[in-house]
Amino acid sequence: MADFPFDIVLFDLDGTLVDSALDLGPAVNHALSLIDRKPVPLAKFRSMIGGGTDMMLSNALHATGGDVDHTTYEILIATLHQHYWANIAENTVPFPGCKAALDTLAQRGCALAICTNKSEKPARELLDALGMTDHFAAIYGGDTLGWDRAKPKSHMLCAAIADCGGGRAAMVGDSTYDVRAAKAASVPMVTCRYGYHDVRLAELGGDATIDGLEDLVAALEALG
Repeated sequence: MADFPFDIVLFDLDGTLVDSALDLGPAVNHALSLIDRKPVPLAKFRSMIGGGTDMMLSNALHATGGDVDHTTYEILIATLHQHYWANIAENTVPFPGCKAALDTLAQRGCALAICTNKSEKPARELLDALGMTDHFAAIYGGDTLGWDRAKPKSHMLCAAIADCGGGRAAMVGDSTYDVRAAKAASVPMVTCRYGYHDVRLAELGGDATIDGLEDLVAALEALG
């Protein structure tokens, strides 16, 4: 419908559209087991997601005893990737209301895009496994434009907007990486109360907050 206020909606992936902690957490803990570190509890691990796998592993190392040397780190990150990619959709599911929200936005004439700090290859593999790829006109991972241009910088958001044909865009996400990237790209930001927050929800910011994806379309209409 032509009266919808946004032409494009940009989405973070982990913690925003899909609940992937039950596959990411075991991958991190499997890597930590190589150096006899205690596993990170799931409740604590959720706050470590958002900056990509390198940041996630670094956060887990800091929480379980501190940094390791470069050689050990390279072994750990390779082990993490191998375990995660072998189990990428074992337990991961879309959050409630996800597919309905995507379908409604498409019906309202919105182009949709993924802007995630997960590497592009596993992001695409996960979306394929969940049958979600066809919803998106553009998919950007943290490495697509180079890690120096990942969120919280604006580059992938601006590139995705251009890929979608330009127009008024909004961002949907759950972390400070998303909020800061949206601010840098000068687009309105919808934050998710249910996501993987790297700060307290009250400190997250954004222009609107939703309890679940079933509230997203109404929130975007209100922002418009």
